[in-house]
Amino acid sequence: MEQGSLPVVSVVVVNYRGADDTITCLRALYGDLRYPTDKLQVIVVDNASGDGSADRIRAAAPNVEVIESPDNLGFAGGCNLGVRSARGSVVAFLNNDARPHPEWLSEAVRVLRVEPAVGAVASKVLDWDGEAIDFVDAGLTWFGMGYKRHAGMPDDGTHDTPRDVLFGTGSALVARTSVFRELGGFDERFFMFYEDVDLGWRMNLRGWRVRYVPTSLTYHKHHASMSTVDSSRELYLLERNALAALYKNFSDETLAKALPAALALVVRRATARGEIDATQLEITRRPENPANDRAPVPVSREALAGFLAIDQFVELLPSLAESRKTEQAARRVSDADLVPLMRKAMEPAYPLPRYLAAHDVLVDVFGLEEVFGRPRRVLIITGDAISEKMAGPAIRAWNMADVLSGEHDVRLVTINPLCSPPESSFPVSRVQRRDLKPQVDWADVIVLQGHVLEFAPWLKEKDDTKVVVCDIYDPMHLELLEQSKDSTDEQRHKDLRGITTVINDQLARGDFFLCASERQRHFWLGHLTALGRLTPTLYDNDPTVRSLLAEVPFGLPAKPPQRTGPGLRSTLGIAESDKVVLWAGGVYSWFDPLTLVHAMDLLRSRRSDARLVFLGMKHPNPEVPDMDIAGQTRALAKRLDLIGSHVLFNETWVPYNERQNWLLDANAGVTTHYEHVETTFAFRTRVLDYLWAGLPIVTTDGDSFADLVRRERLGVVVSSEDPAALADALEKVMYDEAFAAGCVARIADVREQFTWENVLAPLTAFCRNPRPAADRLPGASFMVPNRQLGRLEKVQRDVSLAKEYMTAGGAGEVARRATGRVLKKLRGRG
Repeated sequence: MEQGSLPVVSVVVVNYRGADDTITCLRALYGDLRYPTDKLQVIVVDNASGDGSADRIRAAAPNVEVIESPDNLGFAGGCNLGVRSARGSVVAFLNNDARPHPEWLSEAVRVLRVEPAVGAVASKVLDWDGEAIDFVDAGLTWFGMGYKRHAGMPDDGTHDTPRDVLFGTGSALVARTSVFRELGGFDERFFMFYEDVDLGWRMNLRGWRVRYVPTSLTYHKHHASMSTVDSSRELYLLERNALAALYKNFSDETLAKALPAALALVVRRATARGEIDATQLEITRRPENPANDRAPVPVSREALAGFLAIDQFVELLPSLAESRKTEQAARRVSDADLVPLMRKAMEPAYPLPRYLAAHDVLVDVFGLEEVFGRPRRVLIITGDAISEKMAGPAIRAWNMADVLSGEHDVRLVTINPLCSPPESSFPVSRVQRRDLKPQVDWADVIVLQGHVLEFAPWLKEKDDTKVVVCDIYDPMHLELLEQSKDSTDEQRHKDLRGITTVINDQLARGDFFLCASERQRHFWLGHLTALGRLTPTLYDNDPTVRSLLAEVPFGLPAKPPQRTGPGLRSTLGIAESDKVVLWAGGVYSWFDPLTLVHAMDLLRSRRSDARLVFLGMKHPNPEVPDMDIAGQTRALAKRLDLIGSHVLFNETWVPYNERQNWLLDANAGVTTHYEHVETTFAFRTRVLDYLWAGLPIVTTDGDSFADLVRRERLGVVVSSEDPAALADALEKVMYDEAFAAGCVARIADVREQFTWENVLAPLTAFCRNPRPAADRLPGASFMVPNRQLGRLEKVQRDVSLAKEYMTAGGAGEVARRATGRVLKKLRGRG
């Protein structure tokens, strides 16, 4: 990494009566660390040691900024105090009884630079000799206790793979300063212990990731500051702070079950730890001598720690309740999203027999395994009609729901008046547009299409915390250019502006986007770049930008089509010996069915048994008006005397679950369109049905499927608006048996890549670990901002500009520019 691209890092070290350890730590920071000293700010906070520590540290390390706190603020408060003086865009926390590996900071900064969604780096921590593990992974129990997994085990190299964790240890943690401040820093009520657990938990809840980076390495003596303190005080803090973290961070649903069970478990831990006879006050166990019944009962400090922890947790509840409101309002991910980061949420943590028995009882009675195994909630919203007869958007939404419901709790919702769905394994419902909010509130992830975002305007708010996936497989504004040709010029301009605004709102809001082809990816990348969504940090982390915009084509069922009823031949009266080419979809303005009808007129002169069937002339969505091109197609076929003989129209729409019967009756599939921009970026979903049914394909050149048909030799590609070439192509795929058989064999190899399970893989992967887009995370800022100019530099800049303006336009230009500068400052932008 070039030195100029390195951010300033502020390292905060908290000292409490440990000057010797602190000085050793500082000498390692300045002597061993490979990080430019001009980019390093080291801050030591002395927590009211009262033993001359601050003076000793200043003398030993004169470059260090020493802040003396009048009170002992604990580790949490001491760190926060240090961060208030931090100048770096990155803040690092290092225990005073730790020392860094030379690459500790540079490796952490490298990850923060290239992964914009990482809010903090959890360093690998070994013991002082570098042999045993202190921290390589984080775990959290359902009752709020964080722990270091594998602590004390030999470092054998098996934990040297970076991974996301729920939290890092405060003894060696590197964070974005802006994110740390956005979260309010460590919770000072914790004083010490679990303040790092709570910080990482809150960071994850807000959508930031905490990344364990094994090459960011430190060595730790571990609790040197607690060596003279009785263990009961540590137990007290651990018990109290676990309850506080749990209360602040679990959702309402989880908290309702976890908190009462956790409180009961604290009591059982206390009695088991103190070996207290919990039945000694049973009325049947009174001593024979009444005087002995009033004798004091000895309670160990280890047991007392649990009881007092609950007492003081209650004392903190009013202020914790306010913090809880803040955290729950700001959260962007669900408890279910974080369960994998908890590692073993049902881990009992203590090996005491009475305690383990109580743990199992509480887990069972409160149904906690169900709570921490809750599937993620995914809401898919479409504006299309859902019924036996479905068009492309509804079919796509339906199959998304079908695939995702294998892992998640999925609801499919339409805001269309028509909702009469087929039988499904997931709930499907129609929701009035005004009633969308409860559905959205229920969900962890929302997948939406078309105009849906306009009916959930609260999702567009900058501080909205839901994770939103926008399915932009349909470039609606390009379709409109063709679809609206019958409107007035003024209305076309108004409609185009309106739908472009709808699209821009989606592109500005989404956390993840789905398009249908590589061509569309190029198209939408231009949109996203123009709107500022393609940032340098995103590009540096993912030059392909597939983490933001993924290619998810239309799909087809994994199971080959099987006949379930009558098809087109019996329905339309077509003989078994006739050759049929099928138009498997609607007739819309951006298609060219007229050239196809002319081609059939040419073909019938030499192939009297050739038939063209239009699968559906009436769109299943009642809100989609009939388009003039359908009427033109009927009229042309009638004028050429083709209707009923060589060109046949199904005037309604074939139900989605019956379309295979019509496909299986066909010999080939066809799609024709004009040469225009809409074609270039369109994705003709009907071609997928041809692949599914193994039909050789005839298509006009110009779209992504034409490229596929040509590349994989699945049929014939013809130029647009060429009836003769189209007639020859139709004849070849229907009458050249060897050619058709070759196409069918190659289609069998290709269609597997288009099954719904395969094409939806990017969406499936995202829903397994849904996160907000990095540029929508709260507290995001530049790691390496521009250097602020000094007073003299500003004067020199202004003089240079004045000369430039004078040369360009004279005194008038200088005056105009000066006036603009003044107005800008008055508006608060200068």
